Amino acid sequence: MRYDPFQEKAITAVNEGSSVIVCAPTGAGKTAIAEHTIERCLQRGEKVIYTSPVKALSNQKFRDFSKNYPDKVGILTGDVSINPDAPALIMTTEIFRNKIIEKESSLKHYTWIIFDEIHYLDDIERGSVWEESLIFLPDHMRILGLSATIPNVHELVGWLKSIHKHDIRVIEETKRPVPLHFFYQCQGKIYDDLRELSRHGYQSGHRHLPWHQRLPKTVVVKPNRPDSLIRHLQEKDFLPCIYFTFSRRHTEYLAAEMHGFDFLSAQEKKEITGLFDHLCHQFDITTEPSTFDIRPFIERGIAYHHAGMLPTLKEVVERLFTTRLIKVIFTTETFALGVNMPARSVVFNELRKFYEHAFMPLKTRDFYQMAGRAGRRSIDTEGHVFCRVNPHELSVEDLKRMIFSDPERVSSRFNASYATILNLYQKFGEKLYDVYSLSFHNFQEKSSLREKALRHLRAKVSLLKQLGHIRKNQVTEKGIFAAKVYGYEMILSELFARGILEQLTVTELGILALAVVYEPRPRVARPALDRQSKRLQNITNDILFPILKMEKKFGILPSTKLCAFHLSKLLEGWMKGEDFNRVLQYSEADEGEVIRYLRMTIQVMREVLDAPVSGVLKDKLRQTIHKINRDVVDAEKQLRA
Repeated sequence: MRYDPFQEKAITAVNEGSSVIVCAPTGAGKTAIAEHTIERCLQRGEKVIYTSPVKALSNQKFRDFSKNYPDKVGILTGDVSINPDAPALIMTTEIFRNKIIEKESSLKHYTWIIFDEIHYLDDIERGSVWEESLIFLPDHMRILGLSATIPNVHELVGWLKSIHKHDIRVIEETKRPVPLHFFYQCQGKIYDDLRELSRHGYQSGHRHLPWHQRLPKTVVVKPNRPDSLIRHLQEKDFLPCIYFTFSRRHTEYLAAEMHGFDFLSAQEKKEITGLFDHLCHQFDITTEPSTFDIRPFIERGIAYHHAGMLPTLKEVVERLFTTRLIKVIFTTETFALGVNMPARSVVFNELRKFYEHAFMPLKTRDFYQMAGRAGRRSIDTEGHVFCRVNPHELSVEDLKRMIFSDPERVSSRFNASYATILNLYQKFGEKLYDVYSLSFHNFQEKSSLREKALRHLRAKVSLLKQLGHIRKNQVTEKGIFAAKVYGYEMILSELFARGILEQLTVTELGILALAVVYEPRPRVARPALDRQSKRLQNITNDILFPILKMEKKFGILPSTKLCAFHLSKLLEGWMKGEDFNRVLQYSEADEGEVIRYLRMTIQVMREVLDAPVSGVLKDKLRQTIHKINRDVVDAEKQLRA
């Protein structure tokens, strides 16, 4: 295989035993470096770990690597465990973090760790997991970090060198193998120049507005019709196209709006429907209503893809897209994390998304994560990116910043969980506060913010002591249990310590575990609960309300989530053996969302199984898992298909 210069530099560094952080645009070929590292480890009889930010990407990598290295690849994602002792092991970053903090010795034969999308260190909700994984990385392991552009990558590597005393090299590539050409749909017209867009798209009557001003709300904006844009792409031979929108429902709505299009020849129709039917049979979803719903779109070269779909149906769509017979796919941003999913053009249906508390213009990094899917290497001379612009929502200044600014710097999100703190306390006792000095946060931030972070860490330890997880500078039985259940420590450890878990029936254990992990989408109505779920809700609220009050007193954020029993009736029906489509009637949640939370329920129960609990409780947990983990919920079944 012929490598680009940046790939050769990275591969040379790997061969010389140096850790490497590679920054290159989406589609530049970073995966080839990971594949070389895996192959080199296997040839040398060494073991390697590959981590990814999302389970869907882990699953995809498992399939891809299994084809290249049969019988040498395994996967661990909490709800899936296949060949867990394999020399090439794929896992989520959370699983890796847990392993190095709880039992570092289990990794003694693994010499390399590959962090795909290492810039997730900056993720508000999960970034601390990446940071903890890097802080506690065993001395014998080397890092291959892959990312799109990180402006402060030398700061990041400076931190890594300060805590790991081995060579770490930075390989940067700024040039895309396929350059991007930007277009703008505004006021029903298409522009390929920002000045022209500003002059004509942002006008009010005959008065031209300055770039920094938004169009007055009183001005009528002509519609940007999606079907007109798709027709333009078809006429210009810019298909296939990935069309991004930030609403699950909107992906299906937009696909339905394309009822006037048929992109496939008779032969192509025969080919794609044959493959679609074969894959649906392989995944045992031939009779699912959602399969029938999407089939008419597939027949015309159209698809949609979002997290609310059956995971198996999503995978069918992904496989169809790689055949290039899907000409337009309407999808949410998670599709941009996939591998081998390029297209000739990318469309942004909107240029704002919800960040933390409000809708904001897209970050440059997020924009290019998606825009980078435009342009197929060795096929296209350029990729085409179309931005649908509403002058009422986005100024030209915002648009310029989004496209032409450097990506946002990666910042520390260090905020150790209660479970992490308890595991560290078992190792270091009161010296655990010294661990903070190893963090990227300590390396990066000013003294006032460092002091604030330390106070936050001390507040969490104080709370754990007050609740009896730590006594006389020793982690108690309750604390040892809590250290096993990351993210749900407070409620589950209290239920364990009070003997409530032991008293629950198999069904009640399932309902409770699902309520612990479930987070209802905004504005979802609370359902009426039956007596059983109401009793469990009262028990959990009585435990959690005082804890929330204590967290507020200590200034601990984010606060522990309350249990949500919205899916109790659904779970009860599912555990009784009812059909999946029947139990869906008990909830407003999408089928993909339901499956995701049922799999998370299984994962948290497996974590409890790994904790020091009685044989009676373990038997009940195994029965509960067995009743839930069937048919479409069984994640391993999907991977073995």
